Amino acid sequence: MTETLRRVGLVLARASQVLGEEPYYHEFLEGLERVLTPSGVSVLVSVVSDRAAETAVYERWSEQRRVDGVILVDLSPGDERVGLVAEVGLPAVVLGDPSTANGLPTVWTDDAGFAREAVRFLADLGHRVIAQVSGPLAFAHSQLRRGGFEAGAAARGLTLLTSEGDYSYETGRAAAAALLAAGPARPSAIVFDNDLMALGGLRAAADHGLDVPGDVSMVAWDDSALCQLAVPALSAMSHDVGRIGELAAKAITDAMSGRPAEVYEAPRAHIVVRQSTAAR
Repeated sequence: MTETLRRVGLVLARASQVLGEEPYYHEFLEGLERVLTPSGVSVLVSVVSDRAAETAVYERWSEQRRVDGVILVDLSPGDERVGLVAEVGLPAVVLGDPSTANGLPTVWTDDAGFAREAVRFLADLGHRVIAQVSGPLAFAHSQLRRGGFEAGAAARGLTLLTSEGDYSYETGRAAAAALLAAGPARPSAIVFDNDLMALGGLRAAADHGLDVPGDVSMVAWDDSALCQLAVPALSAMSHDVGRIGELAAKAITDAMSGRPAEVYEAPRAHIVVRQSTAAR
């Protein structure tokens, strides 16, 4: 490819409906293109149904010289894609924890640390029984968040209840409904792994006739505009997702230029307090 035709590839193995509704990757792509486009680099996005289809895309892109580098997301521990991109000769950057990258450049967010911060926030409000609705636990970042919640709750003597979703509104609603149906044993606060699932949690609370935050506090993760538009507005663990996209753009351009691998640390996340959380 010539300099003016350089491309970066991003493959998302998610249900298309969930991806269309989820704000995270829209904000991430905005940040990515904000840096790449002025440099003459375009972004090629492929949405596939599963990991086998994702592998086929990388192999096809390499064979046809469609892209000059790729960004890998939603890695699992020991993820085979890390070895695959090296095998097919594609410069690559990992969006995730350095432990999954096997030496590739990495854009890192401290998922475990931010989960402990969410626990601290709720504990300081007086909550003693909290719940976490995670994304798919096959993903390393979901495992790290779960570990952070477990460690944070244990350190403060809290009871932690857990459930697993797939980032969709429907699984957030179903998980929250099950947690809220536990009667006196139900959590007084629930943290969701993304904003869509948190919106589903608000709906579940309304279905059970419960007030947010009077009966149960709720916290989202990422802090897209959906959190501000929700009723009540959602407190959230706020990430600068656009900046994460910008860092990924720098990392992949460095990788395509043959520079040594680095860990690019994303800005620290922080709790933004809105109407969905209250003291017990």
